[in-house]
Amino acid sequence: MPRLEELANVALRVPSILVLDLLYKCDIEGLTEHLKAKNEDMLFKYKYVIWNMYYLGHLVNVVVLVLPLRHIVTLYLHILAALLLYMGHQISKDYVREELQYGYEGAVYLDSLAFNRFVSALTSQIILSTLCAFLMKTRKVWLFSSHMLPLLARLCAAPHATLLTVHTVSMGLTAVGVAVFLLSNLFVPYRLARAAYSELLLLEVPLYRLLAVGVSLWNQFAVPVLFSVFWFVLFVVQLCSDTIAGSASAGHQGILFFLLTSVSECCATPYSLLGLTFVVSYLALGLLNLCKFYLGGYAAVQNENVMHRGVTEGVTLLLLALQTGLLDMQALQRTFLLSIILFIVVTSTLQSMIEITDPVILALGASRNRSLWKHFRGLSMCLLLLVFPVFMAYKISQFFHMDFWLLILVSSCMLTSLQVTGTMLIYSLFMVELFRSDPIESLDEVIYWVNAVSRVLEFVVALCVVAYGTWESLFGEWSWMGASVIIIHSYFNVWLRAQSGWRSFLLRQEAAKKINSLPRATTEQLQQHNDVCSICFQEMSSAVITYCGHFFHGNCLRKWLYVQETCPMCHQTVRPTPAPGPEAPGAPSPGHEGPDPRIFLISSPNISSHLK
Repeated sequence: MPRLEELANVALRVPSILVLDLLYKCDIEGLTEHLKAKNEDMLFKYKYVIWNMYYLGHLVNVVVLVLPLRHIVTLYLHILAALLLYMGHQISKDYVREELQYGYEGAVYLDSLAFNRFVSALTSQIILSTLCAFLMKTRKVWLFSSHMLPLLARLCAAPHATLLTVHTVSMGLTAVGVAVFLLSNLFVPYRLARAAYSELLLLEVPLYRLLAVGVSLWNQFAVPVLFSVFWFVLFVVQLCSDTIAGSASAGHQGILFFLLTSVSECCATPYSLLGLTFVVSYLALGLLNLCKFYLGGYAAVQNENVMHRGVTEGVTLLLLALQTGLLDMQALQRTFLLSIILFIVVTSTLQSMIEITDPVILALGASRNRSLWKHFRGLSMCLLLLVFPVFMAYKISQFFHMDFWLLILVSSCMLTSLQVTGTMLIYSLFMVELFRSDPIESLDEVIYWVNAVSRVLEFVVALCVVAYGTWESLFGEWSWMGASVIIIHSYFNVWLRAQSGWRSFLLRQEAAKKINSLPRATTEQLQQHNDVCSICFQEMSSAVITYCGHFFHGNCLRKWLYVQETCPMCHQTVRPTPAPGPEAPGAPSPGHEGPDPRIFLISSPNISSHLK
């Protein structure tokens, strides 16, 4: 039952959105101009009637859309009963017409054709009346039997002229019954709205409670699923219509352009654009979950990341569509602009897939996992993320002339491929170390420079984009939108990256300076010390000695100094020169415990972040 209620909650609200979408597409101004061209008096008579019906249609559908589920079910049952009554009157009308054409006015049972026609009509009318009573949950079948009056009159051998009169009277009785029912339930939406408003007043709650109420209503109406189903229905209808109307042109233009045209036709109103937003969000979520499942199985799908739920892709599409005025464009212009927007959305999805794949593939290399199937899955995903952005950049450059905006799109694809290249290089270094008999001591340094080269290339690409955009703005077509994009791009992708890279470089230089200033342990000192490194707990064939007398691997201490500037054992400050006394500045008070020396494993900017 809960599943059935969820299905009904969505399916019964979709028609209201479809009608609202159709009303939005109605050209009321064009209709009034047409009436004005035909007759000024006709325009004066019907102009306000048309506009009132237009606004009334919006109001009625919005009310139906927000009704509780049980009231919507009741409404649809009444609509179905009204349709059955209409079918009953149509059957009576057809029966009276056939009787007039046949011309027989005697007793029904004396003529076999008249009797068969009468029995068929009577059986249909009884079934319809019974169904109406069942839908209205009443045993008073006679309330829905007015359309049977012409049959009763014919059974009594009434003349044909009387049959027409009785049929008209039966239709009048049904109309009066429907009008009385509508008047008696006219204020039901008002009473529901008043009850909801009274409940909100009784709450007397601050804003966050109202937000909670809004979230509850969002979930109750299943807004994302509702608009997704609405858009899917719209798209299927549009696709069938386009297929029937232009099957020959579809083959000539290409299936991709044909699909894009159908999609662009289904985002010409705010309702359909909102539906497309939720559909794109769900598609992105499905693709990201498929990536997680391929890399890590079902358990990886269960570990949800807020940033990997498809919301970013859906919001990106909506904002770009509103910013570029997608709704106000003609069909062909909307198709080309939508292709660019979808290109950006796909690029964003690929970036999210890289964020999922990157720690998985690096963890496989760093943890010395020997499962060939896991390595194959990780490498195949990296290969896809390396090749597909390049293919996308090539295809879009074939359709559009190179300008600032296209350069931004192509550069985003290039940055995606660069990130994957850096990840695969680091993975290769891990695998090289796996097959060596002794570990690579400078592996951390090599990984840092691989990452540094990747970041420098990303920085150069971003700098080229800014330079090209500035040149185009100064010597080409200048616009506020282009200038705003250049400023934002310069700050986030150039200035912040430059600051972060320079800060990391200075930190490593300072750590290297401190390590180089420390004395190296001799073989006799190592034999006399006869202990492991306190950071990595591995044997020491070489070591540096701090001025407080502790032995460490040089690389291990360097990675520690990225996090803390004190000795991992006694927490005295590691200086280039010896401290003047035992109580060096920065030494902890008695009983104070500093951070665990192994903290570098979760804080190192190169390896440790990939071992989580």
